[in-house]
Amino acid sequence: MMNKYDCIIIGGGPAGLSAALTLGRARRKIAIFENGTNRNRVTQESHGFLTRDGIKPQAFKNIAMKELESYPSISILDQTVIEINEDDSSDFFLVNTSNNESYLSEKILLATGIQEEFNLPQIRQYYGKSMFSCPYCDGWELRDKPLAIIAENEASISHMTKLVYNWSQDLIVFTNGLQLSDNVRNDFERKKIKVYTAVIKNLHGDDGNLFSIELETGENILRSGGFVVPSFYRPNKFAKQLNCQVGENGAIITDGAGRTTADGIYIAGETEKGGPSSLMIAAAEGFKAASSINMDITVERF
Repeated sequence: MMNKYDCIIIGGGPAGLSAALTLGRARRKIAIFENGTNRNRVTQESHGFLTRDGIKPQAFKNIAMKELESYPSISILDQTVIEINEDDSSDFFLVNTSNNESYLSEKILLATGIQEEFNLPQIRQYYGKSMFSCPYCDGWELRDKPLAIIAENEASISHMTKLVYNWSQDLIVFTNGLQLSDNVRNDFERKKIKVYTAVIKNLHGDDGNLFSIELETGENILRSGGFVVPSFYRPNKFAKQLNCQVGENGAIITDGAGRTTADGIYIAGETEKGGPSSLMIAAAEGFKAASSINMDITVERF
C-alpha cells in the first residue's frame, strides 16, 4: 500500500526544514524530500541568522535534521522527486521519485530553492570561498580588502558596487565587455572606483582563493576576492506543471502566506521569488507556509 501523507515537502533547505518542524509539532504526517543540492552547500559559513552566525551550512542542516527526529510523524527521505501529478483516483497528489517509488500527499510544499548560473564558468572555482553574491552574508569577512565586482548588467553593476562600497572602498568593476553609461561611470569616478570593460579571459588563484583577474587585453589585475551578480533559475518545473500562476516579475503568485493559486500547492523560500534570500527569511517563510497548510487541513477536516 502506498504511503500517504498530510503534506510532502520538497526541499531540505531552511524553508523546508522550518516547515517540517512546524508541521511535525502540529502532529501532521510529513515527508520531507532532501537530495543535498541546496544552493549554500558551497558556502564555508552562513551569516546573519541569530544564534547561528558563522555556522557551516551543513552543520546548520545537521542540527535541524536532529531536531526533526524528535517528532515521529516526520519522515526524511533522501530521494529526488521527478514528477508531481494529481492522482485521478483520489484527492491526493502523486509524487514520483528517481528511485521509482511513489507517494501520496494531501498537500505539497515546494521549497526546492533556486540555483546560480554564471556566464564565466571559472567563477565556480572561487564561489563560496572568495567570490560571493550577497554582501550582507559575506561583506564583513571581505571588509577593506581589494575586491572585484563582476557583473554584466548596468543596473546590477551600479547596485552591487554601491552596496559593497560600505564594506570596502578598494573596488574595481569588471563588466566583461559591457560599456557603461556616462552617468554610472561618473558616479564611480567620484568614488575613485576603476572600471575595466574588456572581456575577462581567466581568473587566477589557488584552492578557491582569488589572486587576480586576467583580461583579453593582456592585463592581469590583482584582487583578493569580490562579488558577482549571477542569474538565478528554479531547478525544476514543478510550479509550472502544477499550474501555479507566475507574476510579471517571475515570482510565484501567493496570498502572502505561502498559498499559491493552485489548490493544495504551497511555496516557501527562494522558490517563490526566484531570487536569493537569507537563511532567516527563508526559515520564517517556511514557518508561515506551514501555518497555512496546518490551518487549511484543520478547517477542511473539522
